[in-house]
Amino acid sequence: MSGAGHPLALFICGCYAVALGVHTGVCCVAAGRDTGYYVAAVYEHQLILSPNPRALTSRKQALELMNKNLNIYEQQVMTAAQKGVQIIVFPEDGIHGFNFTRTSIYPYLDFMPSPQLVRWNPCLEPRRFNDTEVLQRLSCMAMKGGMFLVANLGTKEPCLSSDPRCPRDGRYQFNTNVVFSNNGTLVDRYRKYNLYFEAAFDTPYQVDYITFDTPFAGKFGIFTCFDILFFHPAVSLLRDTGVKHIVYPAAWMNQLPLLTAIQIQRAFAIAFGVNFLAANIHHPALGMTGSGIHSPLKSVWHHDMKHFTGHLIIAQVAKNPQGLVGTENTTDKMDPSHSEFLKILAGDPYCERDSQEVHCNGTTRWNVNAPPTFHSEMMYDNFTLVPVWGREGSLSVCANGLCCYLRYQRPTLSKELYALGVFDGLHTVHGTYYVQVCALVKCGGRGFDTCGQEITEATGLFDFHLWGNFSTPYIFPLFLTSGMTLETPDQLGWENNHYFLRKSRLSSGLVTAALYGRLYERDFENQGQGSGYRADGPELA
Repeated sequence: MSGAGHPLALFICGCYAVALGVHTGVCCVAAGRDTGYYVAAVYEHQLILSPNPRALTSRKQALELMNKNLNIYEQQVMTAAQKGVQIIVFPEDGIHGFNFTRTSIYPYLDFMPSPQLVRWNPCLEPRRFNDTEVLQRLSCMAMKGGMFLVANLGTKEPCLSSDPRCPRDGRYQFNTNVVFSNNGTLVDRYRKYNLYFEAAFDTPYQVDYITFDTPFAGKFGIFTCFDILFFHPAVSLLRDTGVKHIVYPAAWMNQLPLLTAIQIQRAFAIAFGVNFLAANIHHPALGMTGSGIHSPLKSVWHHDMKHFTGHLIIAQVAKNPQGLVGTENTTDKMDPSHSEFLKILAGDPYCERDSQEVHCNGTTRWNVNAPPTFHSEMMYDNFTLVPVWGREGSLSVCANGLCCYLRYQRPTLSKELYALGVFDGLHTVHGTYYVQVCALVKCGGRGFDTCGQEITEATGLFDFHLWGNFSTPYIFPLFLTSGMTLETPDQLGWENNHYFLRKSRLSSGLVTAALYGRLYERDFENQGQGSGYRADGPELA
C-alpha cells in the first residue's frame, strides 16, 4: 500500500489530483513552479539476487547480475526525469544483493577513489580507473537524467601491510553510498559505519561525516540503514545547521510494533525537523519494505508486503521544512487536563486525593486505581506494562527510573486489548544500544502475554496524552495506525521535565504510539568496545 498525509504540493496526474502521491502509481510533478520546493524521488527496488551469494564467481558474472539491477535503475531515472525530478535515491544493497562472504563479494566491488582527492566524472572518463563499471553506469544515469543520484554499492580500497588495521587480504571492503551531480560528477561517498552483521564489509576507522550541496535545495546529509539508531554519524551530521535534508539508502527488515521502516524514518524527520528521503529494498519474504519522502509535518510513503514489484515515489519537498517542535506549529491550545496531570505527578498541594480519585481545584478527576502490572517481551526486551481498560482514564507505569504516563479517552470501546509499556535498559538483540521507551500498543490478543506481538490491523480509536520523565533529549515519536499508516502528533515537546506526545481524532485504529528515547552515551556500558557515542568522537568498532 501507499499513503500520504499532507498537500506539501498538489500533483496533477492525468485527470485527477493527488496530494503527495496517495495512490500506488507514479505522480506527474510540475517542477520549478514553486521556488520554495524541489522535486525528489526514492525507489523501492525489487532486487534481483544472486542464486548463491556465497559461491565464488568472476567479475564478468558479477557484472551480468549487477547490470540487471542497474537496468531497472536506469528505467526509473528516465521515468523520474520526465516528472522533473532533481534528486533520486536508491536503496542499500540494491545493485549487488546481500548474504555474501568477504571473499564471495569481491568480484562485485568497484574500486573507490577518494572524491576529496580526485575530481572525476566516470561517465566521461571511463578508463581512468579499473573496476569501476558500476560507478560509470550510475554516473551516466545521473547525466542522462539531469539529476543528482544517490546509490549504494560495494567498494574496495587497497591498503598497505604497514597499516596495522589492513586486513590480511590487503584491501578494505566498504558498504558505500555514492552521490553524483546532475552532470555525472562523483560528488562524494559515505562508507557505512554501523554495520548490521555484515561480514563482507569493514568498518571505517573514522566516521565519514558527509554533506553535499545542491543548487536546488542547499545542503544534504547522508547515512545508511542501521546508522539511524546511533549518534555517529546520524545525529552528529545535524550539528551542521545547514543540513535540512537527509538521503537514506536502506535494506531494513521491519519489526513491529516499534521499528518498522516507515515508523523510524518519519520519527527521525519529526525529531530533528528535517526532510528525510528514504529508499528501502523491496523483499517481502524477508520483511523488507517501507520507503518514503518525509517532512516533519507530513509524509508520502510506500509499504507493501503483498506484491513483488518495485515502487517509485515522487514528491515536491519544501526547501525549508517546518518543524514539529513543542506547540509552535499548532494553533490549538494545550488541553488543560495536560497541566492538571502534571500537577498530580508532581504532588501539587492543591490536588486532593481520596481512595480512588485525584481532584485538582475543581477541574479534572483522575482515576488512580492501579490496574495489574505485568511483563511481556516486546522487541526482545522485557517490558513492564499495564492494561488500558475502559472508556477513559489515567495510567502510569515505571521501570528502572523511567516512568510513563497516559491520559486517554476512547469514543467507542472495542474487544481489543491495549497496554501501556515501559522499558529503560540496554537492548542486546540484533544490535546493542540503550533505549528508554514509553509505548501504547495494541496487543495481539486478549491475553497479557500477547502484548508486544506483531500486528498491523486495529480498530481502537484514542484521544490521548503520553508522557515520560526521559533522561535524554533524543526522543523519536513512533506513530503507526491500522493498515501500516502514519499519523502526525498534534503536539509534542518538553513540559515540566517530561516529554509528551498529544493526539486527538485518529483517522484509523491505533497500532503503536511510542516515545523512543536513545541514550547514546550508555550504549556500551559494562562493555569494553564498540562503535557508538563518545563525547570526543567515535571509537573503533
